[in-house]
Amino acid sequence: MNYNRTTPQGRILQSEDILRIENAVIEEVMSTSRSSGYVLISCEELDQNNQSYINQLRLNVGKNTIIMDDSGAPLSIHDLREGMRVNAEFSAAMTRSIPPQSNAYRIIVLQDLPSVSVTTDRVVGIDTSHGFLLAGNPYDIYDQILFTISDETVILDQEENPIELDAIQPGQLVRVVHAIFQTLSIPPQTPAYHVQIL
Repeated sequence: MNYNRTTPQGRILQSEDILRIENAVIEEVMSTSRSSGYVLISCEELDQNNQSYINQLRLNVGKNTIIMDDSGAPLSIHDLREGMRVNAEFSAAMTRSIPPQSNAYRIIVLQDLPSVSVTTDRVVGIDTSHGFLLAGNPYDIYDQILFTISDETVILDQEENPIELDAIQPGQLVRVVHAIFQTLSIPPQTPAYHVQIL
């Protein structure tokens, strides 16, 4: 299956005591040992007015959690990365925390590369302490995007040499490869996978 703008991000379906989600996006992975930790995923949910919004869910991974790719090959929590698309089965018993937590029974990594978007725009500002790069029209907050920068984000200068986020200056033109989803905030936020100064 190819994932693009028309592929809906995962929605939660219930079958008895097990909840299932397809096409969710991994936002964060934390491992406490070889076989335990948690995976923070984002999924699409509907409100009372049938309006969709993106919500997050923490799946707790333990020694009984099955992790594999979609061909059935076994994986571990250390093979999971931000931006991967997954199908998951987990307990219907969820905490009321924010984000809610549940115990994961099975996580299946979808082998297709996650869909991405490319934005080319001017840098409005950067926040190195929080890992943010703001790009767009400096005079119109509605025409800006806030890119979240993680340790996995590749940042390159004009000659394609790796650089740190603080080497980017406001006013520079950048090309950002980022997730196709974004928050409903103003400005919207989305994870950046690759940033290059042009």
